[in-house]
Amino acid sequence: MEADEPGQLWRQYIIAGIVNIGMASTGYTIGWTSPAHPILKNATISPLGVAVTTDQEAWIGSLLAIGSIFGPFLSGYISSKWGYKWSLICSGIPLLLGWILIVISSTLYILYAARLFCGLGIGMLFTNSPLYCAEIATVDSRGALGSFLQLFNSAGFLPIYFIGSFASYNTIAYVGCSFVAVFCVGMIFMPESPMYHLTKNDKEAATKCLAKIRGRSPKAVQSELDKMNAEVTTAMARTATIKTLFQGNNLKAIFICCMLLFFQQFCGIDAVLFYLITIFDASGMRLESSIATIIIGIVLTVASGITSFVVDKYGRRLLLLISTVGTAISMGLLGMYFTLADSHVSVVDNLSFLPILSLVMYIVAFSIGLGPLPWALIGELLPIEVKNIASPIPTSLCWILMFFVTRFFSPIGEAIGMGPEFFTFGVFSILAFFFTLLYVPETKGKTFEEIQDILSGKSSRSQEKSKC
Repeated sequence: MEADEPGQLWRQYIIAGIVNIGMASTGYTIGWTSPAHPILKNATISPLGVAVTTDQEAWIGSLLAIGSIFGPFLSGYISSKWGYKWSLICSGIPLLLGWILIVISSTLYILYAARLFCGLGIGMLFTNSPLYCAEIATVDSRGALGSFLQLFNSAGFLPIYFIGSFASYNTIAYVGCSFVAVFCVGMIFMPESPMYHLTKNDKEAATKCLAKIRGRSPKAVQSELDKMNAEVTTAMARTATIKTLFQGNNLKAIFICCMLLFFQQFCGIDAVLFYLITIFDASGMRLESSIATIIIGIVLTVASGITSFVVDKYGRRLLLLISTVGTAISMGLLGMYFTLADSHVSVVDNLSFLPILSLVMYIVAFSIGLGPLPWALIGELLPIEVKNIASPIPTSLCWILMFFVTRFFSPIGEAIGMGPEFFTFGVFSILAFFFTLLYVPETKGKTFEEIQDILSGKSSRSQEKSKC
C-alpha cells in the first residue's frame, strides 16, 4: 500500500543542512572581527590607511547587532508575502552587499555600513531558519532540526578562526562572499514549507512540497498533510493582529521565547566569545590567540552537535536545566578566579588551569541547552497564525541585548573588575534554571496543536492517551 511507503526521512536533514549553511555564514560573519581587528589597528596594513581607535573597534563589532535588530521585521514581512524559502534567499542580499563593502572599504564609514548590512541579513536568517526547520520536520525530529541553527552557527566560527590566522584581509572577505553565494544557490532548489502553502489555501503545492521533503508519493503523505491542514485551518480561524499578539497563548509563547533569549544573552555567551583573548590574557595564560580561539570553536561545534542527537530523546526542559546549572557553576568559578586575582591572593598562582577549564565547561553547558534550544522553541511555541508577526519580537530583543552586553562588557569590567561581571552572569544562569523549571513546557513529541493546548492549560492528546 502507498500509505505504508517508508519514505526517505533523511531528506529533511539534508534540507535543514542546506538551509543552515546560511547560519554557518552568520558564524563566519560574527567571527570576522577576531582576525580583522588586528589588521585594522595596524595603520601600515589597514585598508583604511589609518589605525582604528578602541572606541571605533567597539563600534565595528557592535554595529552588527544594531543591523540585526531590524532584520527580523523585514524577514517577517517577506515570509508572509512570498514564503520562508524566498525570505531566506533574500537574506543573502544584505549579507553579500556587506561583504562586498568590506572588500572595497576605504573609509571607516563604509566599514560601518558594511557591518550594518551584514547584521540586517543575519537578523533575517535567525528569524526564519528555525521557523522553516520546525515546519518541515517530523514531530520526532523537530528538536534535532531546530538545534541545527546553533550547530551550524558554531561551525561557521571555525573557518574564520583558521583562515584568519594566515589569510589577507580581502581573502577573508571573499570567503565570506562565497559562503553566502553557496547558501543562496542551494536554497533555490529547496522546497517551500508546506504549511506556508496551506496558509495560502494552496493544497496542491503543499502536497508536492511535503512529498519532496518526505521522499514519498503524494498519496502517501496525504494523512500527514490532512493533519497539517487541520492545524492550519484551526489556527487561521483566529485572526492575527497586533492586538491579539498580546493575548492568551500568543502572549505566553512570546513571553517564554523572549525570556529564554534574555537569559541566553545575560548568561554571558557573546561577552565570552567577543573577549575570549582578553579573558585569557587577564588570567595570565599566554596561549596564542589563534590556538585559543580554534580550541573554543571546536568545543562549541562538537557540543552543539551532541545536542542534535539527544534533544529528541531527553527533551528540551531537561537539557535547558542541565545547561543553566553548568553555566552557573562555570561562571561562578571564573568569577572566583578573577576576584582572587584582583585581590592578589597567593593561591591564585596554583589555579592557572581554572580559566580554560571553566571556559570549556561553560561552552559545553551553553551549547547543549541555552545556545540552540531557545531558537528551536521559537519555531515550536509560537502559534501558526502569528509566527510571521510574532517571531521578530524575541529575535530583535536578542540582538538588542547582544549589543548592550558586547558594547559594555569591557568598560564595565575595567570599572568594577571581571570577577563581579562573571558572578552576575552566574546569577542570571541560576534565574534561568528556575524560569525553565516553572514556565517552559516540554514540547518533545508534541504536535503544534498539542503544544498550544499545553500553553492554554489543557491536556494534550498525547497526555490523554497515556492516561488511558
